[in-house]
Amino acid sequence: MQSTALPHRGVMRRALACAALAIAGAAPVLATAQTPPGPGVSPRIDAIRKSGELRVGVLQNAPWLIENTTGSGEPWSGPAWLLANEYARLLGVKLRTVAVSHETKVPVLAANQVDMTISPLGETPERLKVVDFVLYSSTSICMFGRADNARFSKATSVDDLNNPEVTIAYFTGGAEENWVKERFPKARLRAVASSGATAPVEEVMARRADAAPINRVPWVGLQRKVKGLAVLPQADNCQHSTEKASPVGLAVDKNQGPYLDWLRQVAKTMQPKLDADEARVIQAQAQ
Repeated sequence: MQSTALPHRGVMRRALACAALAIAGAAPVLATAQTPPGPGVSPRIDAIRKSGELRVGVLQNAPWLIENTTGSGEPWSGPAWLLANEYARLLGVKLRTVAVSHETKVPVLAANQVDMTISPLGETPERLKVVDFVLYSSTSICMFGRADNARFSKATSVDDLNNPEVTIAYFTGGAEENWVKERFPKARLRAVASSGATAPVEEVMARRADAAPINRVPWVGLQRKVKGLAVLPQADNCQHSTEKASPVGLAVDKNQGPYLDWLRQVAKTMQPKLDADEARVIQAQAQ
């Protein structure tokens, strides 16, 4: 019969001491995950420290980077701004914003006009040829329909909409057009001219279509403005959909290994805060 006697106190003290040493030994490892490379390791970081500022390209792109035009408070907000401020803090330098456009937000990196572009960029094969990414979010697609429409409400997944009985509306020339054609080859497709709205809501509400695609970010606002809608995937109100998913992050110039590695380590550590701030912005914009 196995003994059920408690361990001797001396044994317990030694075990606790070992555990304390193990925790203490792990602490420096956690700390160094965010410590910037030392002098001579990264030319980019050396240059940033010498100049005393971290130059970041900015252009609004909700919900990741929002400009504050009120004249008071922080000039920008959102996950991208949180991350940029953390980089500057860890480097011990000031954060300097450089306005960029859709045309210049990538070229400014190779031209050394900024140290990173924090205006959120979608990672694409074309962009990966000229820049490297620090990814912290993604865009994706939700499918919505009327909650009282049986053809939509009986579907439990996006796959169920790939059905000859289901009509799916999409904007001609829209970002989702090709994806809809590939994703739902069995469904009846209804192409409509763009009305300037974020999705063909009128087609769904008038029952000319059973479902339509919408980006996960504006979906939160749409469901508050238009009552009686349902969404797929249902989990977390479709905020973690993997349909037509595209990674999003900040960009830096190519071939900056130690700099890029450090940026990614910090972003990984910051991920819970970035996720929470993104959710906050989305909810605030949907009010």
